[in-house]
Amino acid sequence: MSIIEGLNKNFENRVRLGLMSVLLVNDWVDFTEMKELLSVTDGNLASHSSALEKVEYIEIKKEFVGKKPKTSYRVTQKGREAFQRHLAALEKLLGN
Repeated sequence: MSIIEGLNKNFENRVRLGLMSVLLVNDWVDFTEMKELLSVTDGNLASHSSALEKVEYIEIKKEFVGKKPKTSYRVTQKGREAFQRHLAALEKLLGN
């Protein structure tokens, strides 16, 4: 068995790793706050969050607050479990 077998390809990018890390310890996080926390561009955050939504690791909620659009993110149970397995595989890799 390969020592990197448990690593999840969906979390190989630093933006996705950061996004999941933030969502693991927060309920809903809005676009602006996430963008500032990760120091990324609008497009960068949008493309990586869409990729994670596609594999059902996060939920994206779009709504209007007054007349302004608001986008928020939340980790799904599937995403939480996948990310925790990824972290465990990283710890195992570092332990070798």
